Amino acid sequence: MFTPPSGQQYEIAFGDQHATVIEVGGGIRDYRVAERDVLHPYSIDAMCDGAHGVPLIPWPNRLADGRYTFDGENYQVALTEPEKHNAIHGFLRWRPWQPVNRGSDRITMAAVLHPMQGYPFTLDLQVEYRLGPEGLTVTTTAVNAGEGAAPYGCGQHPYLSPGPGDLDSCTLTLDAPTRITTDSDRQLPTGREPVQDTPFDFRKGRPLKNLECDFAFTDLERDQQGRATVRLLGSDGASAEL
Repeated sequence: MFTPPSGQQYEIAFGDQHATVIEVGGGIRDYRVAERDVLHPYSIDAMCDGAHGVPLIPWPNRLADGRYTFDGENYQVALTEPEKHNAIHGFLRWRPWQPVNRGSDRITMAAVLHPMQGYPFTLDLQVEYRLGPEGLTVTTTAVNAGEGAAPYGCGQHPYLSPGPGDLDSCTLTLDAPTRITTDSDRQLPTGREPVQDTPFDFRKGRPLKNLECDFAFTDLERDQQGRATVRLLGSDGASAEL
């Protein structure tokens, strides 16, 4: 029998929305409305690439040399981006998650991060994926199950889909006035710069043609609900929005 590299596949649906949540990494492999992808999918017979759609726990981005300091103690974790001598995107990308609550339009995936070398802490984790009138909602819950304070951060890694066209034909809108700069060799943060008068000013929408962009942005403008929005307009005239 064929076992997908991403493990068990869990399908959820609401109206014409469909999504596939996966066992390995507890992420999302695809999400579409009707036949139009909202998140760029990867094949069922492929390994997840580039942290495609997975939760990034207990830290997003990179730890230089796999080292960090917490409560006055120095820690060393394994280098998971060895070519750049970094530890990247946490510990849970390749671990199995288990469904603990499931309905036709939702599923909650759970995992326990037990103490390990370089991270002697315990986290109980759940990520809920729910489809509804507003689209896909993802809720991450983490409980410190240890006796003392624990260092913790989380992120998500969805790739908005360009639709049937390519990324160069898309327009990106992101109301963020500040870019986090990085070094060219290891992609480690080096500072901040205003996006005004740079190729990375997406506040009024900007074509992506011939632009390489692998940066974080900050000082996001938020609506009355506290939400910031990223919008990718495809060549088909449809938008994918986060």
